[in-house]
Amino acid sequence: NITIEIGELVRDYLDITFNDDYLSHTRWAKAIVTYFNAADEPYSYNSPQTFTYIATDGYGYFEDGTNAELNRNLLISSLNKYIPENTAGKIPIFAEGVGKVVIDSTTTEITDNGNTNQKIQYITIPQNSSTVQIYDTDDSTLLKTIKVTNLCEPKFTPYKITFVNKFGAFEDLYFFKRSSETLTVTNEKYKRNTVTNIASEYSTSEGQSQLYNVNGNTTLNLNTGFISETMNETIEELFLSENVWIRYENKTLPVITKTKNLAYRTVLNDKLINYTVDFEFAFDKVNNVR
Repeated sequence: NITIEIGELVRDYLDITFNDDYLSHTRWAKAIVTYFNAADEPYSYNSPQTFTYIATDGYGYFEDGTNAELNRNLLISSLNKYIPENTAGKIPIFAEGVGKVVIDSTTTEITDNGNTNQKIQYITIPQNSSTVQIYDTDDSTLLKTIKVTNLCEPKFTPYKITFVNKFGAFEDLYFFKRSSETLTVTNEKYKRNTVTNIASEYSTSEGQSQLYNVNGNTTLNLNTGFISETMNETIEELFLSENVWIRYENKTLPVITKTKNLAYRTVLNDKLINYTVDFEFAFDKVNNVR
């Protein structure tokens, strides 16, 4: 037996981009296997053999074992969704495993034309909806029910964080409560000669120390507000995500999850659950793109 790990090779072809557009970033992966016998001669029976897979930028946990099969219907872990009042939301589903989605009393039939650009579909949750039901391809078997909570936040500005979750899909997570912004500045410094050659004098309005290569990074400190304990999985996947964006001042901007330690909160230990997370913009404040 020969075992070849193709996951890292396939991942090189998954270019993840996001601009609030919720596109399906999947690819077909085809493995063609030719078998040989002990004499190193081609084995003619059923050879070569072709295997075709649909590839997403997802992952399994160690305890899931080898080649774990992830969800083939709803592509989020938590069955709770928190959305600002009078705001539409998005949920990702895998088209091959879903027949229809019922949001309150409105039904959306799911079709799969076989193209990779619609294997992951993002269903719009209309404003102020309450439940989302995911049905199997037979259109009668209820697979999952999502509870949607519409929150009115009159004091603070909710921020939408979008990240690539463990299923390789874009997932939204809103931070509703107190936020703060910090600018960290970096620079280099040298001492310069301010004496003029003609009069051998210097001006007291010119400093000896001069800064250069001045730049900065902005960090946002965000709070989720009180959420269900079932959101722990979502927070965990946010911390493990390599691709994160924030909707900030009507722009979609890349950020890095700066907080590295996650203390899981439970109703038993903490009563009310709120997570505080630091995000750093993934670019310098002063534009130095060359």
